[in-house]
Amino acid sequence: MSSKSKSLSPNFAAGQHGLLPAIAQDHLTGRVLMMAWMNDAAFEETLRTGQACYYSRSRQAMWRKGETSGHRQRVVRVQLDCDADCILIHVEQIGAACHEGFESCFFRTVKADLSVSIDEPRLVDPADVYGG
Repeated sequence: MSSKSKSLSPNFAAGQHGLLPAIAQDHLTGRVLMMAWMNDAAFEETLRTGQACYYSRSRQAMWRKGETSGHRQRVVRVQLDCDADCILIHVEQIGAACHEGFESCFFRTVKADLSVSIDEPRLVDPADVYGG
């Protein structure tokens, strides 16, 4: 079986307001670091610069991961799912991925009794990074 390269772009028309989910995953460990949104401009900026760029729904603006914190994501590989409506970005994470100071935004574990625990260390104090 041969693998032929074809041109395929994310289907931003499929997403609400032209936004698609973008999952950042550590390229070495496979750990999911975060989920954010991308529009066409953020996707193109990510490919052009090799640094992860997302779209903030609350600010209604593009944001480059780490522009405030310095905790950047160097893009190693970009993949699309089968419907081209979800983006997977394999990254080299520099610093904490989570704005709460954890390696990953998925730092809470939900147990069978629905209690929640935090079973990993906070890498940085958000007040030191973003001001308090």
